[in-house]
Amino acid sequence: MTDTTTLPLFPLHSALLPGAALGLRVFERRYLDMLRECSRNDTPFGICLILEGEEVGAPATPAAHGVEARIEDFDMGADGVLVLRLRGHRRFHARPPRIRDNGLIVAEVEWSAPDPDDELRPEHALLSTVLTHIIEQAGSAFEPSHPALLDQSAWVGWRLAELMPLEEAQRLQLLQMDDPHQRLDALLRWMPPNATVIDENW
Repeated sequence: MTDTTTLPLFPLHSALLPGAALGLRVFERRYLDMLRECSRNDTPFGICLILEGEEVGAPATPAAHGVEARIEDFDMGADGVLVLRLRGHRRFHARPPRIRDNGLIVAEVEWSAPDPDDELRPEHALLSTVLTHIIEQAGSAFEPSHPALLDQSAWVGWRLAELMPLEEAQRLQLLQMDDPHQRLDALLRWMPPNATVIDENW
């Protein structure tokens, strides 16, 4: 039986990835109402990349693939705007969405299967080395909770997708892939030729 649920969607010009953090300023009434509803019912919402349109104003056209967002922290900015710190969790595929009277987009979504705990294959060993160097430059916030994660294909793939200078369309491509090794193959293709020497301008 397919695992589905109805999820409010927050379209953005940035793709949220599993395990990745995202800062978000919320000021439109439709999204403030959404957050109150999610808080009251202890339910998540989804982040989808915008295919057409803008983040504010008329409802944008969201990609069908997105990621469940959970709120880790929140604050009120100096300008009175709500600031959220989100963390990406499960991937989903949304069925054709509908728009509520207040402009909020909602959709029935099918949850993707969890990533397997597969270890890196030999042809992807370079990616773990590259990721280690990137994390050294990016700071402790990106360090793995356990060293063994640097040998796991899914974790390495998502962290590289988060930290490499990819186009958002490329991140969306990765979200559509269920096989973590296929994602690593794509990341290898997109990596600069001199990737063994980490460029601080990445």
